[in-house]
Amino acid sequence: MLRALADPHRRQILRLVRGGELAAGEIASHFDATQQGVSHHLQVLAKAGLLSERRDGVRRLYALDPHGLDPVREVLADLWPSALERLKYVVEQDQQKVAAPKRAGRKP
Repeated sequence: MLRALADPHRRQILRLVRGGELAAGEIASHFDATQQGVSHHLQVLAKAGLLSERRDGVRRLYALDPHGLDPVREVLADLWPSALERLKYVVEQDQQKVAAPKRAGRKP
């Protein structure tokens, strides 16, 4: 999934379809790539679970799958608290370093 998200064209496709369904041709009109190239990006995103696809006659409509990013969210949720703890520790250490000279200069 992260490989699918790594490509800037694919991220742009996700931005385009986050508001609702778009036909493949409508998506392709936003790029200077061939229809085949855009189709490849759509397939990669759909295979990664980031896009839903449905047929409407001869058209294929794509939309952002709201649950497609759940695995990434879970990983970030696991990592985020530890990152916040490290940031809190660094900030507190810096505050102690700044406050120590002030305390040393005070007269009791």
